[in-house]
Amino acid sequence: MTTATPPSFYAPGHYRPEQSIGYLMNKVISSILAQADNRLAQYKLTYVQWLPLYKLLTCESSTLASLSRDLSVDPAALTRSLSRLEAKGLIRRDRSTQDRRVVHLSLTEEGRSVAAHVPGVLADVLNGHLAGFKHDEWQQLLQWLTRMLLNGEAMKSGAQSAPSPSTPVKS
Repeated sequence: MTTATPPSFYAPGHYRPEQSIGYLMNKVISSILAQADNRLAQYKLTYVQWLPLYKLLTCESSTLASLSRDLSVDPAALTRSLSRLEAKGLIRRDRSTQDRRVVHLSLTEEGRSVAAHVPGVLADVLNGHLAGFKHDEWQQLLQWLTRMLLNGEAMKSGAQSAPSPSTPVKS
């Protein structure tokens, strides 16, 4: 196993936020979320509400703990969002009969109907942010971002070597 030396693209004395990948990615994410929130406002949903709805739509049912982990959201904050969704009649919470600490989540019929709008809105918003990109550029961007995620995971786990630069991305 070879040890890869991280590149030195950034230097402390020459660091400028407007040229920071993290800063730019954060700005892009903020723009995507603002546009999605704007378009989902007609369903009276905000990011903290449509994200769990969408996740429940794709997973069918889930527990509070697993949803919190999947979304990287504090369980207490997620509980508040879920309470709002439950009050709107969009989700149902059921305690496990085997373990009272476990809360199962599922969409109501109305919740399923509202959540069904989220993928189309997200597709439109993401496509709008990718205006002017060619298909190959989009695929390359996905590969680069995936590589950055793998590098971050390697750093978190203390791995010595960097992931392969040719990690394929499934589209």
